[in-house]
Amino acid sequence: MDRDRVKGKAKVVIGGIKAKAGKMTGNADLKEEGEAERGEGKVQGAVGKVKDAARDVRDSVKDAVKH
Repeated sequence: MDRDRVKGKAKVVIGGIKAKAGKMTGNADLKEEGEAERGEGKVQGAVGKVKDAARDVRDSVKDAVKH
């Protein structure tokens, strides 16, 4: 699993916690920060998925060429 997927998931979780904490306390800045961090995490996770898919294709091509 690509590192970006792991880091992205962590950002999604932490961002969600910040967003909920901001909502519960009425802190709009913290809520917005958390929502932004969640968004960043989702993008970073998607980048990691693309990298994993590219590696899978590369490996499949290598295997096909060897046989």
